[in-house]
Parts: sequence; C-alpha cells; structure tokens
Amino acid sequence: MKSFSSSSFAGQHAEVLDLAQAAVRRNPQALFTDFQWFLYQGQDTVFFTAFSTNSFDQDGLGNLVAEMVALAPQLTHGFEGARPGHPFPKHMLDAITSVELVDELDGYPDKWLGKSTDIFDAPDLPLFRVMAAVRRGGPDAAGRTSVIQVRSSHALLEGSDSALLTRSQSASHGTMSDQSNKVGWRSRLKGVLRGGFTAVLYMAIANIMAPAEKPWGFRTLALRRHRLRLLANKLGVRQRSLLFALVTHALNGEGEDKTMSKKVIGAAYTMLDTRRNDADDDFFRVRALEAKFAVLEDFVDYVRAVDDTVAAIEQKDITKFQVMMLAMFGALRAINRVLPFLPGKRFWRFNGGIHVVLTLVPPHRTYGPMTHGVVEPIYCGAWHPATNIVTFCPGREYVTLNFSMEQRHLANVEKVMALLEQVERREVSPRKVMADA
Repeated sequence: MKSFSSSSFAGQHAEVLDLAQAAVRRNPQALFTDFQWFLYQGQDTVFFTAFSTNSFDQDGLGNLVAEMVALAPQLTHGFEGARPGHPFPKHMLDAITSVELVDELDGYPDKWLGKSTDIFDAPDLPLFRVMAAVRRGGPDAAGRTSVIQVRSSHALLEGSDSALLTRSQSASHGTMSDQSNKVGWRSRLKGVLRGGFTAVLYMAIANIMAPAEKPWGFRTLALRRHRLRLLANKLGVRQRSLLFALVTHALNGEGEDKTMSKKVIGAAYTMLDTRRNDADDDFFRVRALEAKFAVLEDFVDYVRAVDDTVAAIEQKDITKFQVMMLAMFGALRAINRVLPFLPGKRFWRFNGGIHVVLTLVPPHRTYGPMTHGVVEPIYCGAWHPATNIVTFCPGREYVTLNFSMEQRHLANVEKVMALLEQVERREVSPRKVMADA
C-alpha cells in the first residue's frame, strides 16, 4: 500500500482526503510515519497547561478545541472512524472536553499531571483531551479565573506545535523532509543497516533485561528568564547548557548518594534543525542527540563542561544518528506487521542506559484568539515509559521546568532552586561568554 504522510492531507483536495480516509478505515494509524507509529505504540503523551483570566463552560471549551483542530489538522488522525482534515461533530467534542468547578487553583498544574494513558482507552475517540478547572468565586488574588490543560498522544503533537498554537498560528506540518537535500547513499545504507541491527538487538535485550515498572511522578518549577540570563552570562555558558546542568546536577545528588551515576550521566536532548534532508521524518521537526556529561562535584566546573560537550556535539553532523534512529523505528514497525506481539510490553520499559531526556521546546509566547487570557508561566511536558524527562518551556518572562520521572528522583527537584541560589551568590572566575544558539 502507498505510504502517506500524516500531515499531507488536511486542507488539500477532496480526492486526496478520500484516499486518506480509505487508508484509515483499514488501519487507523495508516497515515502515521514510522516515528509517529513508534510514539503511538509506546503510548507516549504530551501536555500543555496554563492559567487563564477567562472562565470556561462546556460550549466555550468545545469552541476552543474546534479552533485548535483547525490550526492543527493532524489532531483528526489516528483513531477508529477518523475523517482526516474534517471538523469533529459536537458529540465528539463533548466526549473529549471537560469542565469542573473548584474552590481554589492552588496546587495546579501539578495535581493534574500524569501519564495520560486514558487517551488510548476509547479507540473511537480522538487521541487528545482538553480540560478546564474554573474557580467558583471568580478571579483569585493573582487574577486567575481558570486553568486549562491539553493532553495528547505524542504521535500528534510536538513542542513546536504547542508553541505555534500558543501564538494562534497554523501547526499543520506539511511534509517535513527536504527531498532536494539528499543524504549520500553510503550514509543512508549504513544508517539503515545500523537501525535494523539496533532494532533487533535492542528488542532482544529489552525483553530480557527490562526492569519492573517503577513508581512515577510529576513536578513543575518556574524560573524567571532574566535570572537565568544573568547567571549564564556570569558563568560564560549558553542558557540551555545552564538549564541542562542545573537539573542533571541537582537530580543526581551529592557525594556518594548519586541517584543517576557517579561518573557519567547519559542524556539525550532534542533540538529543532532547519537543515532538513530527504532522510528526515515527514512529520516531526525535532531531532534527537546523544550526550554524555562527566560528573563533577563543583557545579561551575560541571556547567562549563556541559557547555563544552553541547558545543562539540552540535558542531558534528547529526544526520547519521537521525538516519539510524528513523531506520530503527521503520524496522520495528516492519517486524510488528509480521509478528504483532513484538516488540512486546517489556520493550517500552528499557531505556538503553539513558539516565535522562532533556527537551528544550521553542518559546511559548501568547498571541491571538487561541490563548486570549492565558497568563505565564506556561507549562508543557511529556511522558514516555521508563524514561526520565525534563522539558524546558520558555515564555516571555518565565522558563518552566517540567519533570516526568521516577519517584526517587523527584525528591531532588527542590535542590534545583537551592543550587541556583547558591551559584548566584558565588564569586566565579570569568570566562568568554558564548552566544545562545
């Protein structure tokens, strides 16, 4: 069967939509790229949440969702009975939205955060939910009347989509690969071979060595951007290096009581890359990179080492790793077609030695009708089975840190603020200031 890009249909000709609908009738995920399929199978989820000066009722929330779907038509994909590119009927909008009245907004958004696997419980409903909590007494002392949250399968939304929707801009993907920028056949062949081998090896090891499911938790923090900018300039490092170092150093702990590693923290981090090629995924804009941060007790030495590591990684050609990863997703999908019981449930609980995933999403700056009334800080994050994730979400005034991780690490989240305050007070030797990429 012809492979369709899930982002190529909404808003196009009727005959193309008919082809898409015929494909999803046979298989609801037929339009997904291999990367989307991988995230769907793992039941990866993402969330966006923020406070608002507006009040919401069921109809108002339904209208908001209809606007969101018009800007992000990929939200009409992936479920039984889906009609790609078409608006949802009212009964479906009612089924995926909810409004509750609360006495106070204290404790949000943390009290709402979770794995969101309930999104996948009803196969005939869209793969996202929108909810609002409205304060009974109207605005509180901070002027907040409500809090709103969007939860979605990660197969449908990524951080750049959330940033675009926050600005009331179209998040329709089009085709993300650049067919005019060819990856050499040798590099592509090596990537495909490595990806296929990695898929088989990873699947075998995962089903033998995957740990038991562990207690999980979610936390958020909000930091002033100006505060981080001053400290990054003081230390002579990139702001994202400072963020990466703050959370990994704090979460790892001190002395002999390290919770991640005593020697090297294995990390993966994501970035957007405008230098697309014909081997890129046709849906996702994001690219993943691997990093190893040598553990150093002194934070100033550590953050500067992290900054050097990030600089070295980004000067290299990251295409090879991307080609290999996408080939691995394709190999897993092909295996699953023949042997539907693979890769198996244990596969998703094996993280391959990665201690933490660090995701810096594009700036979320409110503009237009989609986020009218929304106030900072803005929170967004992700859940992937057995993967500790920290998502950094910058706005105009704040950067939020959104933690999804094992409970044993959450106890160290408070150390992030203590470490920040400690370094702010410290006198440090000067270093050449690096410009943010």
